[in-house]
Amino acid sequence: MNHSHRKLDVWKRAMNLVRSIYTLTAAFPLEERYGLSGQMRRAAVSVPSNIAEGAGRETPKEFIRYLYIARGSLAELETQLLIANDLNYTAESGPLQEKIDEVSAPLNGLINHLKRKEKRKE
Repeated sequence: MNHSHRKLDVWKRAMNLVRSIYTLTAAFPLEERYGLSGQMRRAAVSVPSNIAEGAGRETPKEFIRYLYIARGSLAELETQLLIANDLNYTAESGPLQEKIDEVSAPLNGLINHLKRKEKRKE
């Protein structure tokens, strides 16, 4: 396919989200280093990583599959943010929820665009 993932707005937004999650989790209690903090960081890193991997795949169908994986990781991260908020590890999760939404909308848009494009080929 040879999409340059670095040119994709959704990838750039996902990278920004990763930085925000690392900043947030740095303030978590030390006992969470290998618990919730680590899980949140892995889920956050998974989003742009899967977008990039999918963009590097050979077919649009493969790209879509990796975008679905990225979307799953984003949903996982959203749940983990709610857990962190419930545990009072975050003062306010609203700004991070907005960043998640800023990744989710274009991610869904890209999936739908590629699916429509594939359907036209059939």
